[in-house]
Amino acid sequence: MFDSLSDRLGDVFKRFSGKGKLSKEDVEAGLREVRLALLEADVNFKVARAFVERIRERAVQTEVLESLTPGQNIVKIVNDELTALLGGEQRKLRYQPQPPTVVMLLGLQGSGKTTTAAKLALAVRKEGHRPLLVAADTYRPAAALQLERLGKDNQIPVAMPDGRAKPPELCRRGVDEAKRLNCDVVILDTAGRLQIDQVMLDELTEVRRTVEVHDTVLVVDAMTGQEAVNVARAFEEAVGVEGVILTKLDGDARGGAALSMREAIGKPILYCGIGEKVSEFEAFAPDRMASRILGMGDILTLIERAQENVDQAHAEEMLERSFAGKLTMQDWLEQMRQVRKMGPLEGVFGMMPGGKKLLAQAQQQGGAIPGEKDLARMEAIVLSMTTQERRHPEVIKGSRRKRIAAGSGSSIAEVNKLLKGFDQMQAMMKMLGAGGKGAKGMRGKARMLKQLRNIDTSQLPL
Repeated sequence: MFDSLSDRLGDVFKRFSGKGKLSKEDVEAGLREVRLALLEADVNFKVARAFVERIRERAVQTEVLESLTPGQNIVKIVNDELTALLGGEQRKLRYQPQPPTVVMLLGLQGSGKTTTAAKLALAVRKEGHRPLLVAADTYRPAAALQLERLGKDNQIPVAMPDGRAKPPELCRRGVDEAKRLNCDVVILDTAGRLQIDQVMLDELTEVRRTVEVHDTVLVVDAMTGQEAVNVARAFEEAVGVEGVILTKLDGDARGGAALSMREAIGKPILYCGIGEKVSEFEAFAPDRMASRILGMGDILTLIERAQENVDQAHAEEMLERSFAGKLTMQDWLEQMRQVRKMGPLEGVFGMMPGGKKLLAQAQQQGGAIPGEKDLARMEAIVLSMTTQERRHPEVIKGSRRKRIAAGSGSSIAEVNKLLKGFDQMQAMMKMLGAGGKGAKGMRGKARMLKQLRNIDTSQLPL
């Protein structure tokens, strides 16, 4: 996400950092490029103009231009203003002291609202709450069945429609059901339309009159760009919106909706969908997102994902075995499965400081980060090995390689490539784990890994 904008801004910052001293003319030329980058990213032109003007006011000050590192100062100014543009501080759901907290999701058809309801329920449960989903969409065929299936797959209770009750009545019954089941968060999945119409708006207003709603959250498709902002503005004027969830943000290389939303309608982005799986959903943190856009990475989110998906004790054990050169193909398979839980490898690299540059260099040199299909093929090759072969890959010779290739649906060349890569990794890790300064440095990092699960990430500096 935001790839095209990140690349354009990166080019602008290279100009700044390449000069020991900046003039006002240099700043003006750079800001013109920033404004063009924002407009190409489908950012509202009024938002882009105001954003650039705020940067200009701070960037042309004497203490910035005459500092020893004027380029870095301007990057910091852009980072600060970008964070403010995205909403400033992170805003989450407002949980009520007297449960249940009622959250109403609304939006147009096709925005991913029903799937988002399940994703939000999982996020709420991770925070220690007990969610209940309410299927209040009686218009779209199989909408309730879809929500029921999502709830069943993720062990989340769902209040299903019965009889010919209207959506406001279904929502009221859902709140009563939550009290009976001792659920403290109710998520109302209301009906969408292909376009905003008065019948839809009247129904949403009636739901709010029937049930006390604590957070009205609009679900919009980030890939629709400025149209997402127009939809949000229409819902805010007609019904009232407290926050926004952006879906399909992983497919939006421009980022216009995310960058325009807060300034255009004055409402914060609460969460964003970053993939099709229900687990691919995260709280929207403006400072972290600004850091990603500017190519600085997002190490805090990366650490949090690792804490959620990686067995720390097992990872520490594997690291020690790697340094000793005793890693097996079975160990490698388990490591790969844990890393895949964190999302696509390109996304993981993108959250590392300088990660996008590493990806670009790898592509220029003819290499590439393996995708999901590549990883699945590697996994199939390892699974086609016997237990002995996984523990002692050195025994895999010609006839065994032919059998493994046939069993995994791969070519012998692909099997050879995987085994060669494994050998190279083993040699490199063994060298790093050998004596001298290198060992101390790497083992020091290993000790740091042991502290990760005790870190309060909210206290870490960026």
